Amino acid sequence: MMKYNLKYMLPFVAVLFTACNGNNNVEEAKQKNTLLFPKGNKNTTANFKGEVWVASLIEADSLTQTAVGNVTFEPGARSKWHMHPAGQILLVTNGVGYYQEKGKPKQILRKGDAVKCPPDVPHWHGASADTAFVQVAITGREKGPTVWLEAVSDDVYHNGDKE
Repeated sequence: MMKYNLKYMLPFVAVLFTACNGNNNVEEAKQKNTLLFPKGNKNTTANFKGEVWVASLIEADSLTQTAVGNVTFEPGARSKWHMHPAGQILLVTNGVGYYQEKGKPKQILRKGDAVKCPPDVPHWHGASADTAFVQVAITGREKGPTVWLEAVSDDVYHNGDKE
């Protein structure tokens, strides 16, 4: 049986811990560098289920009635059913997510995908169950604000069944 002198082992453990902790910092820096836009603030409204962050990139105003936002969904997070009177465009910048229009099958979205949400069509979108999802949402506001509807059931979210 080998005996180890604690006096000599403590510096080794300290160096090992520092090295491992340094790798976490490298990983965090890589993640920050892969974000195209800021993550924004944590959503506190009841219009989403799960952890969602929103960063307003462009506010709609009297000259440009289009809002642009970066939305980050943690795994399993999603919006409620909703619709946009002037429509919406989604640009997927990272991760894997879902998009579904009422009465149609759920679509899987991946980085690089683009979706055109027709005006006044109920739909929902969010992250897949095991992967975060980041989208840029471009929303026309000239015909009115987003109309929020009921929550997406767990059955619809997981199975993609029509509601």
